[in-house]
Amino acid sequence: MRSLFIVLGIITAVLALILAVTPLSQIAYIPAVAALIFGFVAFYISKRTQMPRKTVQLIFILTIISLVLTIYKSIFNTAEVGNMEELELKKEASMEDSKEILEGLEIDEMDLDSSESDALEIEELPDLEDLEEQ
Repeated sequence: MRSLFIVLGIITAVLALILAVTPLSQIAYIPAVAALIFGFVAFYISKRTQMPRKTVQLIFILTIISLVLTIYKSIFNTAEVGNMEELELKKEASMEDSKEILEGLEIDEMDLDSSESDALEIEELPDLEDLEEQ
C-alpha cells in the first residue's frame, strides 16, 4: 500500500513539475495537490510502520519546486497586448498580398458536359411557407 502511494506521488509530482515549466503552468496546481495528498498518505504509512521516508521526502521536494515555479510564473508573467495598429496594418498587407496572388492566377475555363452540369446543379430548398402548410 505504501509503495502504491509513493509511485502515485512521484508520478504526480513529476507531472506537476513538467507542467510548471511549460506555458500550461496554471494546470500544475492539480497534480501538485494530488502529489501532496499521496505524499502525506505515504508519510503516515511510513511513520506508522517504521519504514524509511527518503522517497516521500523526494515527493515533497518535487511538489514544492513545482508549486514555487507555478506561483512565480502566475505572479510575474503578465499577458501583454501588442500594438493593435501594427496588427491591423499587417492584416491589411496580408489581404493585399492575397489579392495580388489570386489576380495572378490564371483559371482555365472548364467545358462541362450536360450530364456533368446536371450533376452539379443545386436543388432549391422549399420555401418556409410550403413547410408551414405541411
